[in-house]
Amino acid sequence: MTADSLQEAWLEAWQFAARAHGSQVTPGEPLPYVVHLGAVAMEILAAHQHQPFEKPELAVRCALLHDTLEDTATGAAAIEKTFGIEVAAGVRALTKNASLPKEKKMQDSLDRIRAQPREIWAVKLADRITNLQSPPAPWSPEKIAAYREEARAIHAALAEGHAFLAARLKRKIEAYPPNRT
Repeated sequence: MTADSLQEAWLEAWQFAARAHGSQVTPGEPLPYVVHLGAVAMEILAAHQHQPFEKPELAVRCALLHDTLEDTATGAAAIEKTFGIEVAAGVRALTKNASLPKEKKMQDSLDRIRAQPREIWAVKLADRITNLQSPPAPWSPEKIAAYREEARAIHAALAEGHAFLAARLKRKIEAYPPNRT
């Protein structure tokens, strides 16, 4: 892909995600949900500068689309039709299986992610990095601790997928939660 076609591919995914997520907001924040998607994509682009991906277009598209199946009415067929089988498979792997009990969802997702190209592993690492900001005010200390443990499980399962993102996630876990002011 040329640089121009790569940027066009990313813009297509960004616009698709923005339409799919519509007026959704980030939980605990008054920000449009696409801010989170953009943050995950920016983590991927920064990581690519330090440790290049074989398929940066796959990583960025999946970063922008990673919550589309889980949080919108958009189906996998629409993603596959627009972006192809590989992107749709990556987004499906990044989507928790709603039919499983809560305690099995993350491990199932990690198992499916590990069956994908390393770019998909990187998206999950980048997603958790962006989610390890200040926890929502209503979260209990137990919920915060559980979220940190889940981040550790993600790191343990996927760290070998991208060393730069794994190191960044490890630092975020160690600093989580930041002091609330």
